[in-house]
Amino acid sequence: MTYQAIRNAARQNIGPYCKVCPECNGVACKGCIPGPGGKGTGLGFIRNYQELRKFRLVLDTVYAASPVSTEASLFGRSFALPVFAAPVGAVGLHYSDVHDDLSYSKAVLEGCKTAGSAAFTGDGVKDEVYRGTIDAIRSMGGHGIPTIKPWSVDEVIVKARMAEDAGAFAFAMDIDAAGLAVLAMQGKPVSPMSVTMLSRIAASVKLPFILKGVMTPSGALKALEAGAKGIVVSNHGGRVLDETPSTIEVLSDIVEAVGGRMTVLVDGGFRTGLDVFKALALGADGVLIGRPFTWCVYGGGAEGVRLYVEKVRAELAEAMLMTGASSIDDINPTKIC
Repeated sequence: MTYQAIRNAARQNIGPYCKVCPECNGVACKGCIPGPGGKGTGLGFIRNYQELRKFRLVLDTVYAASPVSTEASLFGRSFALPVFAAPVGAVGLHYSDVHDDLSYSKAVLEGCKTAGSAAFTGDGVKDEVYRGTIDAIRSMGGHGIPTIKPWSVDEVIVKARMAEDAGAFAFAMDIDAAGLAVLAMQGKPVSPMSVTMLSRIAASVKLPFILKGVMTPSGALKALEAGAKGIVVSNHGGRVLDETPSTIEVLSDIVEAVGGRMTVLVDGGFRTGLDVFKALALGADGVLIGRPFTWCVYGGGAEGVRLYVEKVRAELAEAMLMTGASSIDDINPTKIC
């Protein structure tokens, strides 16, 4: 199985909305919800992708060679690279019924673990979705990060404790899902949360709490105040608010505000190891990737996920070799322009 074969197979399985475009830039699917597109004009998704293209890597091979290592750690666990699968939910609605949320999550968890990465898993209106992903994480020795929607505080705490009981090494909440009207349409609304509410959640279990959906330095500082151990700089793939800045545009300011005091991850438009390199150079501790994992699951299941992670790792390693970075710590702003 090759990556191209996976993409070809995905086109047959993934349904009417996603076309598995040669360049996943949000243009062909703009406004396509249900589907993989950005909300409204699609500019949130499109900007995420386009702004990444503006950064270039500084080629430099005049140095004493040493082995390149892409290894990184997250909350005490070691990984082959600082790249993780972003949570993706309602795949039957947005892609096709070839997979449901449970089969999708199992495939991405297994494929990521095999490749030395990890997956964030999703949550849904139906309780069995979250229970199913928790069971899958438990079966893999806790190798996964359950991601909970911003339901009521009490429900989030119950689900956080389920994550702890399953042995997960962290749990997350995608507070940016507060803008997902489709959840309210299904009878289970979500909403923004105050620092006080988030503090209750962070204190509810001993696991590190990751808050996904932070787009400003002030938001990052509030997450830190609430006791979060990490954040994901994210605009939910441009799917919850039209015409937002791209995540790469706001990343540096957020790193300046909280870097070194909490883990800073980022998502939004990342596709290759070169994209990952750019985020690391701007101070991110790691990157989440979303949409490409859907193609890989629909086109190749867990094996497709494994191949994609290995592809990204090879691209990252090559970028490091060609810029004089032998370790992740060596990737800094001087490596891009």
